[in-house]
Amino acid sequence: MGQDPILLIIRTVGELYAFIVVLRFLLQLAKADYYNPISQAVARLTNPVLRPLQQIVPRAGRIDTSPLLLAYVVKLATLFALITVAGHSIGITSLLIYALVGLLNTILTIYFWAVIGAVIISWVAPNSYHPAPQLLLQLTEPLFALARKVIPPIGGLDLSPILIFLVIQIVQSQLGRLVM
Repeated sequence: MGQDPILLIIRTVGELYAFIVVLRFLLQLAKADYYNPISQAVARLTNPVLRPLQQIVPRAGRIDTSPLLLAYVVKLATLFALITVAGHSIGITSLLIYALVGLLNTILTIYFWAVIGAVIISWVAPNSYHPAPQLLLQLTEPLFALARKVIPPIGGLDLSPILIFLVIQIVQSQLGRLVM
């Protein structure tokens, strides 16, 4: 009971940093504007750790995989710290799988909320010049374009967010089953 605040701090710091690193990877994957102030903040927060890692980890074509590896290591370290502080033990294989599932879940969660944000922005401020909506739209547009190949707009109504939400929910439920 006395360790609950420590667990909360470990989890919050670990998950927040993993979120930022995954966001960097997804922004790079979507070819979002690097000079956007939010992109710059994400880069500044992750550069100290990523720069040395980028020298070691090979690129997959044009994709820098080092943020994904760093996010996985952060998830792994966070889980290990939580389990250790809580006084539990877990096998290394289970720990590796839980960290991978956690990483995939973070990616899906980012896309889930980004799609919600993009839908709301398209209703409220479709041509906003603020950096946040622009970045959100840049992050989600490749996903929308992929979904539009499956379900094209019908009479001006874009149903791609519904397909994306459905796929995210199905994958997250299967990840949950995998962990069980």
